[in-house]
Amino acid sequence: MTQGGAARRTVLGAAVLAAGAAGTAGLGAGSAAAAEPGQERRAGGDRRGGYRGLPVPLVIGHRGASGHRPEHTLGSYALALDLGADVVEQDLVPTRDGHLVCRHENEIGGTTDVADHPEFASRRTTKTIDGTAVTGWFTEDFTLAELKTLRAKERIPAVRQRNTLYDGRWDVPTFEEVLSWADREGRRRGRPVWLHVETKHPSHFRSLGLGLEEPLARLLRRHGRDGRDAPVFLQSFEPSSIQRLARLVDAPRVVLLSDARSRPWDFVLAGDPRTVADLVTPEGLKWIASFAQGIGPTLDLVIPRTADGRLGTPTSLVRDAHARRLVLHPYTARNENAFLPAEFRRGTDPAAYGDAFGALRAYFAQGIDGIFTDQPDTGLLAAEDFRPGRGRP
Repeated sequence: MTQGGAARRTVLGAAVLAAGAAGTAGLGAGSAAAAEPGQERRAGGDRRGGYRGLPVPLVIGHRGASGHRPEHTLGSYALALDLGADVVEQDLVPTRDGHLVCRHENEIGGTTDVADHPEFASRRTTKTIDGTAVTGWFTEDFTLAELKTLRAKERIPAVRQRNTLYDGRWDVPTFEEVLSWADREGRRRGRPVWLHVETKHPSHFRSLGLGLEEPLARLLRRHGRDGRDAPVFLQSFEPSSIQRLARLVDAPRVVLLSDARSRPWDFVLAGDPRTVADLVTPEGLKWIASFAQGIGPTLDLVIPRTADGRLGTPTSLVRDAHARRLVLHPYTARNENAFLPAEFRRGTDPAAYGDAFGALRAYFAQGIDGIFTDQPDTGLLAAEDFRPGRGRP
């Protein structure tokens, strides 16, 4: 381990204790090349070749630092950077008047205080989203002005009770607000702030006349994040959304891959019989590589779990994807027992932290290029053991 790595670990420890207090802004130093003078407007200022210049393995703040703050809030995004995330993720859904906002799902009953607003009680309804009936309140039924009257809250309070302290602190950000924030933070930190942006349920929204890709491309162009070296990844579970984005912008693109037995929803609509299992074959990966630069598989596609919840035998996915020059950004690493493989759980409390470092070591040892994590501080400490020139003493 280099001296710089030891120093960074010391600062990280202080950052965790301070839970995002001021003074941690430099934690991400070295995660991306500093922008050259005059490149603030043109955000793609990585001198080492865009996403290929990022550290490996990469740490992606999943919905920000959602293990420490309510997800998809400016507070969660900022803390992710302060805790050392190399990239910060956003999920995009539309409002009724066509604005893109950051929510994991268009149903917002679990992530905002909408249920406490009697003026919106009549908006509660049941919809079929990608073949599944969902009941609640949906962003596409609200104007942006109406949505801005709501406040964000913790999505899984039973597991993350401490995060409920921040309920009501932030509103629902628009993606345009996040881009402006990233521009400001990039100037302040002296390096581009990388984003990982997902189009959610794109076929569903296109059927409503609320296509996601075109407004997303306009915003990326406005903020100089549309080039091949731009500090942004574009991601979707629907390959056709990535293909559409490839025709609109040159920014790097990632196809997300769920359970091996599942089918992307756009495949279902188009009558395409392929499953995710077909897409992770060498032939399927060759097809993905024709329009994308990476894949975002569930961690179980890298190392499946056995019937008793333990890690099983690794697949050949990492080797096969790299043979097609695809980067791999699997999802999602979390510290709590409820989410860990069985052998890394500690005690019986599902909300207690288990051996997250042990689990992360198992995944990083497969040669993945990065990982989505709810706790970027934990992810960074584990990742540094696998970065060139680093390593535990």
